Amino acid sequence: MGRHLLKACVAAALLSAALSAFATEASRPRARDAGIVIGTLQPGPRNALVDVPGVQVGHATVIEGDAVRTGVTAIVPHPGDLFRERVPAAIVVGNGFGKLLGVTQVQELGELETPILLAGTLGVWRAADALVERQLALPGMEQVRSINPVVGETNDGYLNDIRARPLRAEHVRAALDGASTGNVDEGSIGAGTGTIAFGWKGGIGTSSRRIAPDAGGYTVGVLVQSNFGGRLTIAGVPVGDALPDPQAYLALAPDAAPPSTGDGSIMIVVATDAPLDDRLLRRLATRALIGLGRTGASMSNGSGDYVIAFSTAPGVRRATDAVTHRVEVLSNDAMTPLFVAVADATEEAILNSMFRATTVSGHQGTVPALPLELVLPMLRQSNVQTPATP
Repeated sequence: MGRHLLKACVAAALLSAALSAFATEASRPRARDAGIVIGTLQPGPRNALVDVPGVQVGHATVIEGDAVRTGVTAIVPHPGDLFRERVPAAIVVGNGFGKLLGVTQVQELGELETPILLAGTLGVWRAADALVERQLALPGMEQVRSINPVVGETNDGYLNDIRARPLRAEHVRAALDGASTGNVDEGSIGAGTGTIAFGWKGGIGTSSRRIAPDAGGYTVGVLVQSNFGGRLTIAGVPVGDALPDPQAYLALAPDAAPPSTGDGSIMIVVATDAPLDDRLLRRLATRALIGLGRTGASMSNGSGDYVIAFSTAPGVRRATDAVTHRVEVLSNDAMTPLFVAVADATEEAILNSMFRATTVSGHQGTVPALPLELVLPMLRQSNVQTPATP
């Protein structure tokens, strides 16, 4: 569909959209629920990171007064003693404008020994300190003198008074204590509370894929913290070209929306139950960037784009005392279905982060949720399968 037709679709819907209230979270579907199907592989039962057995996710959302809009999201690879039963892991840097704590030890040893935390940029060190304090207090950790917390971030400084550094230890504990295998909460929550994507409200999103039984039947799950820019593209359709500027969409509000620049960041966390070592996980993490690119990301100079990937397969875990059982890792030739899975799941997770996000007002203004009442008609015009209404 040409750009002029896209513009016509927007013009027809814009007036009624502007006169209606912004959608609440309950009325905002996930991408797949709106009929947008990415790829041909089937998702897991929750279409989320937690479809990978044992993986837990928790959030703590921090909203205080008119200026604090932040939070923390925790990803726990398995419910056991992670320090003594470490999971193989890899980190891939798409663009290194970021503050990813713990990266060098993961690159050197190829393993995780703590949960992963996501936060706002200036909350990284407080989150790490709280994580270390909590982990050292666990039973059996009395003699531990070194620990490598892994904490990633994106900058939520437009909606959040980031210099106030409002993230506290109790928020980290709440996210970790509340982590569960059933958590699929998305949008303006946890570490996604104050984030922005393509000038619209970003947030937390998640998705999963199952590969065919004859290829192992493994699951790949992805969780993202979206806070980046570029040319918004959904299922191959450049909808961002035809959408109004977020400031125009907020014409009835006094606040100024942030500019739709390419600067920003994204954290991508990938989990799988496939038996992969850190080398194969690095290959898997690299393909997550394909899914990021499909959404129109520019990965600009000021964007920190990181992928953290780990395997939960019991047979590849690394015990600190002794290796009790091992399995053979997959061959290079067996990786292609997993590559397809992670690219598709990453793309859909990003879409879910924006589809589920709600309009948020904060420190410097208001950022509107992606106007699905404009986007979905464009996708229908482009023969992307969607229902008649959002």
